[in-house]
Amino acid sequence: MVESRDPERWRRTTRPRLVVVGALFAVCVAAVFVRLVDLQVFQRAELQERAENQQTNLVEVPAPRGDLLDRHGRVLAYSVDVDTICAVPSRVKEPARAAARICAALGDCDRAERAAMAKRLARKGSFAYVRRRVNPDQARRVAALKIDGIHFIQEPRRFYPNRELAASVLGYVGSENRGLAGLEATYDAQLRGEPGRMLLEFDGRKRGPHVFNRVGQPPVPGTSLELTIDEYLQYLAERELAAGVVENKAEGGAVVIMNPVTGEILALASYPTFNPNSYGLFPPAAQRNRAVQDVYEPGSTFKIVTASAALEEKVMRPTDIVDTGGGAIAVGPRRVVHDAEGHAYGAITFTDVIVKSSNVGAIKIGFRVGAQRLGQYVTRFGFGTRLSPDFPGESPGIVWRPSQWTDSALASVSMGYQVGVTPLQMATAASVVANGGELVQPRIVRAIIGPEGRVPVPRKVLRRVTSAETAAEMTAIMEDVVTEGTGKAAALADYTVAGKTGTANKNQDGHYLEHDYNCSFVGFVPSRKPALTIIVVIDTPRGPNPPFGGTVSAPIFRRIADEALRYLGVAPTINPVPPVLVAHHERRGDTMTVAGPARPLTIVPAVAPVAAGQVVLPELRGLSGREALRVLARIGITPRLAGEGVVVDQRPLPGTAIEPGGSCLLELGHPSPGLHP
Repeated sequence: MVESRDPERWRRTTRPRLVVVGALFAVCVAAVFVRLVDLQVFQRAELQERAENQQTNLVEVPAPRGDLLDRHGRVLAYSVDVDTICAVPSRVKEPARAAARICAALGDCDRAERAAMAKRLARKGSFAYVRRRVNPDQARRVAALKIDGIHFIQEPRRFYPNRELAASVLGYVGSENRGLAGLEATYDAQLRGEPGRMLLEFDGRKRGPHVFNRVGQPPVPGTSLELTIDEYLQYLAERELAAGVVENKAEGGAVVIMNPVTGEILALASYPTFNPNSYGLFPPAAQRNRAVQDVYEPGSTFKIVTASAALEEKVMRPTDIVDTGGGAIAVGPRRVVHDAEGHAYGAITFTDVIVKSSNVGAIKIGFRVGAQRLGQYVTRFGFGTRLSPDFPGESPGIVWRPSQWTDSALASVSMGYQVGVTPLQMATAASVVANGGELVQPRIVRAIIGPEGRVPVPRKVLRRVTSAETAAEMTAIMEDVVTEGTGKAAALADYTVAGKTGTANKNQDGHYLEHDYNCSFVGFVPSRKPALTIIVVIDTPRGPNPPFGGTVSAPIFRRIADEALRYLGVAPTINPVPPVLVAHHERRGDTMTVAGPARPLTIVPAVAPVAAGQVVLPELRGLSGREALRVLARIGITPRLAGEGVVVDQRPLPGTAIEPGGSCLLELGHPSPGLHP
């Protein structure tokens, strides 16, 4: 007998199973839902931050720095985009080996850098710098290694196309795009601009052809600076300074060329120097700006201050007699000061004290002025303070309070000892004489060029130091220094020069070294209408030339001044080229009118009535060449010289009325009994 099947049996069998499966599914769904709620609600912020840290990295992008330009717009420093090597450390296998390979490709790693590089690559981060701003050859060699996790981004790098030219003035920029020296540091805030932001994004595996995507805020370029520097004059100053240092086997030197009227620095040279493109390869001594940082005792160039104080205070006149005796003077109980090389000048004029650079005479002049008044003039000439805002590293020099001066200290200061100055300060002081008595602030930034356009930096007069009359008297004295005194080696064939030599023993640990000197020459040209003030300072010459300012520094001054004046197109002041005159062929009585470059010029007899604006030539025959030049300069007549000695003839003749700015030919020769007095 066959049993009948129960049609509901399978239902009773599968229902519990379905319930169990459904319950398990419900539990799973609930668990997933709870987990999703936990992740999306309770842990959302934390997980989002972790994801961003793993997938993105915010990097600051330096802005292109503003350019540094010379006064004619020629580029002295600019920024270019170069490769920076970076890494995704989590993708780099064997960090130590990778660092060694990269260093070998770079070619200039030391052991410390390689160790630091390996340490950065060993971190489990998403971004790290390997080497910033490498040159193209280094980037190409590293890229050829094809190391997984090593990549490149673009960053601006500072470049100095003229290498060493004006290096101590321009300074240099560090790896963080910040100026570390020179004008790059002084004006870093303006030059640097505003950095941007770059967001680096990675794919899930931190690999693929497009590992980095750039989004974010672009950088804002910095403003540019137009300098007072003239690129050619800077080259000229550096060339002649280097040649002079090598010729005299010196330790170094400095040259400053400036416009005495505006205070603009046209060249500022230091030697030894360095290449700011690779500044790390040079010692600190080569990176020092000697013209504004080196303090030295100026010696006899400082007699400009002593003499100016005496003339301005009217305690002495250029023709007053100063008795220098046998060339020695007792100062204090145990100190005797001698004139150089055993000279004994005896009774000489105030002018000749400066022309012959008599220490004894300068001390006697200083005593006449007194400590208090001389100290005031030392300060008024700009010593003991920082003069230019463009050089935060500028030394103020060393100046003691006059109340602390003993007789010995007063004697030392009068002849340029026991006072510390910089070459820039000494050039600025000489410019006071050149421009008629004003202390003009020296500056090296001519204009700032930004979004608002070009903004010039104005001339700034700090104070009036002396009267124009005192400056004119000092100019005449300094001319005599070059024509007849210690500065003959600075004389130019076509231009009148006013200057002063200086030689000072170097001081080490409170003792003066017997054979080590600072030799200097400071002057301005042309002397009666100066275009340039130039100072040359040579540190410790040990070459074939005697160690004096007149034998070491003056020849360097001459070479710089002569070429600089010709480059600037300054017309000669000695034997100038006469203007071309074209006749109108119009006769009126005994005169004939001709046309010149600016106004008609009338050829007159030897003695004629003086028209408005004309001057009458005085009798110059019998005077020395120096005296005749001085007379003509005072009345505004250009001298033309021929021969040597005293004036034996002049053309035009005495009594001739001529226009100011005209020329007079002086024939020099040996005096004869029949010479006109």
